[in-house]
Amino acid sequence: MQRRNAIKNLSLAFGGLVSLPSWASGWTPESIGTTANLTFDDEALLGEIVETIIPETSTPGAKSLKVHQFALRMINDCYGEAAQKNLKDGLKATEALAQQNYQKSFTTLDSNQKKALFNQMLSSSDTTSKTFANTIKRLTIQGYTNSEFYMVNVIKFNMAPGFYHGCVPVKA
Repeated sequence: MQRRNAIKNLSLAFGGLVSLPSWASGWTPESIGTTANLTFDDEALLGEIVETIIPETSTPGAKSLKVHQFALRMINDCYGEAAQKNLKDGLKATEALAQQNYQKSFTTLDSNQKKALFNQMLSSSDTTSKTFANTIKRLTIQGYTNSEFYMVNVIKFNMAPGFYHGCVPVKA
């Protein structure tokens, strides 16, 4: 009887592992859904932070691809309470650092000031700021490179490479 339960649990675990990559790669903002654990201002601040990491050029930036929603979903679903607390504390620290250095909100800074502030957080001795900045940077890069736009338009990902052409004349 224990063998049946073990096989059942093993198959459920395997099914979960198989379905995880389909959710985490090739995502769209619609497939992620909403995350309601942050205020609108905090979500806008996170959007500006990810836009600082990958700005919009001739290709869409991280904010226009809604990578910040991907980062929020990953932190809520895959990370523990410590990372969720660090996200909220890091957003507060970002705002406080912007007020301290420029007497403005982070969202109103120009792009050079935002880059300088984010780089200051990456090299900070404060573990909260440094952990927050590294986590958001890693999730931004992961979210951007796994987005549908990047997979289709940049790396030309083809789900099933190679084609079968059945009725093709063979040259001898």
